Amino acid sequence: MTDYSILIGGAAGQGMDTISLLLEKTINRLGYFVFSNKDYMSRIRGGHNFVGIRFSNRPISSHRIDYDLIVALNEETIKLHQDQLTGRGIIICDENTGEKSQKVLPFPLMQLAKASGNPRTLGTVASGVVLKMLGLPLEPFLEVLKGTFKGNVLEANFKAAHSGYSLGEKLFDVDPADKERRILINGNQAIALGALASGLKFYSAYPMTPSTSIMNYLVSKMDKAEIVVEQAEDEIAAINMAIGASFAGVRAMTGTSGGGFSLMVEALGLAGMLETPLVIAEVQRPGPATGLPTRTEQSDLKFVLSASHGEAPRMVIALRNEEDCFYQTVRAFNLADRYQIPVILLSDQYLADSSASCRPFDFSKVTIERNIAGEEILKPGENYKRYAYTESGISPRILPGKHPGYTVLVDSDEHDEEGRIIEQAEERTRMVNKRLAKMEGLKKELQEPIQLGNPNPEILLLAWGSTYGPLKEAVEALSGEGLSIGALVFGDIWPLPTLTLTRLADKAKKIVNVEVNATGQLASLVREAALIPCHQSILKYDGRPFSGQELYRRIVKEVL
Repeated sequence: MTDYSILIGGAAGQGMDTISLLLEKTINRLGYFVFSNKDYMSRIRGGHNFVGIRFSNRPISSHRIDYDLIVALNEETIKLHQDQLTGRGIIICDENTGEKSQKVLPFPLMQLAKASGNPRTLGTVASGVVLKMLGLPLEPFLEVLKGTFKGNVLEANFKAAHSGYSLGEKLFDVDPADKERRILINGNQAIALGALASGLKFYSAYPMTPSTSIMNYLVSKMDKAEIVVEQAEDEIAAINMAIGASFAGVRAMTGTSGGGFSLMVEALGLAGMLETPLVIAEVQRPGPATGLPTRTEQSDLKFVLSASHGEAPRMVIALRNEEDCFYQTVRAFNLADRYQIPVILLSDQYLADSSASCRPFDFSKVTIERNIAGEEILKPGENYKRYAYTESGISPRILPGKHPGYTVLVDSDEHDEEGRIIEQAEERTRMVNKRLAKMEGLKKELQEPIQLGNPNPEILLLAWGSTYGPLKEAVEALSGEGLSIGALVFGDIWPLPTLTLTRLADKAKKIVNVEVNATGQLASLVREAALIPCHQSILKYDGRPFSGQELYRRIVKEVL
């Protein structure tokens, strides 16, 4: 079995993203499963950043924290990561960066980059060395270069790749991969693609790491997809623009991270009161305040469940991996339209910036459900009742300006069926009940959490969102050792589905929640919604994600 991990490290501005992307695409094209993750500082230049690239000839769902190859673009990378080498591990660097030893192999990388005609091709030279050491062919890498560069830049990179490939020698035995076609995509790109597949026509946002790449991807597709992407002056404007676009009749979405979502909460309540469909991507990062803007955490869960004053229905879907990002975004738009509510997609920096190989998305599974009424619900001589009382709480919705003689009247104040402001106690109670009735229908739409490991485990682990990948690998390893261990990883998280949870909790001897936050927010929600207490927690809140290796070790040490 092939399972290798590469680290590319250096300072911001040294081109690590380009190097890693070229290698990831090449290895993916060769048929291997790829998983990459980024660790970067909140600065344009300097500091220490690195990208981890793991690849295997079997499916993988997490990064590794030990490395077989380290590409050190500066001396700091050697100092910080040399202890993370595996027994077979090697560090490659420029001859002016580190001294040769059993584990450190200096090469004339910069000299060859300059000889290519462009000193910025240093990373391409290093990539050639890496491919040769792994025994992988150079030709697919050259094809990736063709799709990335043009003209003199392409020529220089070609020369640099050949020079690097001729420097190295094969050091590792890499098993062949299958030839199944897989795409390489990160979480934010998958969200954006899911939105486009859903019929998105308007996206508004203010740039905020790590959500910004959703907007960047959509901007790159504006002309072909015939959509409007608006960079608003702040998050308050962004969400209100999206609400206005949705009210006018197009599918609309906004995206942000924790601090930006804090600014959106009043308008989130507005969407609930107006009963206007809206999809919001909230890509978490550590807080409070600015926190760690380029790191990851799962600490916004309880916040998004109750954000905004008052009581109004909403749905929260935690995204687990890249496929989930695509298909759940499609589902979010349909649920938002069906129930005329805001739906929040809860992601995080780990998922946003990690790239993974996965099957091409099946667009035949995509259905678009708009839930927009026509002439049949209008009665001549009567005003249109935008908020007509129904048993389901969902009122027939027509679009403004589509039906001459009928006005779509809405208001942020409490209102009657026609949308006119009221203050009567009985009407207020009835309207609140109407809105909250949607939750009963929504509960019937819930998807149970993904179950891993033993179907009736003695040790039951609970997790949500992007912890799915690392936990999957940890549970597989522990199950392989004969342990009665299993896990539930929630996607739908509000309302919380409790059927599988209740069934397994009744039989489990120990229930442990696993979260990337400091307070065990899922455990609190499970106790509130299902009256099930967790016996202990495995928590991490240093701004870095769990890996499968780390979770395995912590479960062995803290639970078994």
